[in-house]
Amino acid sequence: MRNITLKQLRAFVAVAHTRSFTEACARVHLSQPALSIAIKNLEEEVGGELLARTTRTLALTPEGEEFYPVAERMLLDWDNALDDLQQRFALKRGRIVIGAMPSFASSLLPALLKPFRSEFPHIAVTVQDVVAESVVDLIREGRIEIGFSFDPGEAEDLNFTPLFRDNFVAIVNRNHPLASAETICWKDLLADHFISLQKPSSMRQLLTDSLEEHGMQLVPELESHQLVTVGRMVSAGLGVSAVPSVCIQQMQEMSVVCKPLKAPEISRPVGIITRRRYPLSSAARQFLEIVGKQESRFPAGL
Repeated sequence: MRNITLKQLRAFVAVAHTRSFTEACARVHLSQPALSIAIKNLEEEVGGELLARTTRTLALTPEGEEFYPVAERMLLDWDNALDDLQQRFALKRGRIVIGAMPSFASSLLPALLKPFRSEFPHIAVTVQDVVAESVVDLIREGRIEIGFSFDPGEAEDLNFTPLFRDNFVAIVNRNHPLASAETICWKDLLADHFISLQKPSSMRQLLTDSLEEHGMQLVPELESHQLVTVGRMVSAGLGVSAVPSVCIQQMQEMSVVCKPLKAPEISRPVGIITRRRYPLSSAARQFLEIVGKQESRFPAGL
């Protein structure tokens, strides 16, 4: 059965449907000798006759009658699969699964998706908005094709393409004394009730390490697992914090004041993460091509 070809199946189905070698030849664009050879080879492969031939009639054997609907389904499945594949390569069908940290997903990603959806409206898009560390995990597990997150550092199994460098900014309640300052120094920010992400957040670790290099300690009085919760705590007047500038729009929507943060300036590259040695789908490649043309949409800081 392993040597049965599509040509043989199409020949058999054509003969079974028309009950005429002449009509079947026209249907599959084969000469009568070629059609006869295809049927003979198929019968040799399955081990018996599928057609009962006489000088005047052409009928299916009982085994041929049983096999006819099966062969039709096999050809239909093949044609449908081939059509689906061609549609995907032509970007008329398909699906992309994208992972992005919530701050990126809510602020920058919609603007990147809009031109892609306009050009390829039949490509379905699923967005997994998860914390930065989970974006990396989902890429590694092959559960998403493209990730938007911070630089994961040296990794043999990942590709990282930087898009912009994200500076940390201070966030304070609009009634806070520092809300009127043009810029805020870390020393002044840390003198207040500081709100931070919980360990083992890579963002928390970056801030801790960077401040220690400048002789300062990050000792938070309140902690949360999500930046949006940190922002709401600041909005409620529970303290102050620092977030990546990609979160500015999200913070301002919560009536939180964002200010440039200096002494020291802390930043981290944000970019695209993909799996090394695993090719992307045509849809994913096209989406990244569109992203590459959207440099003006990425933040340059306050």
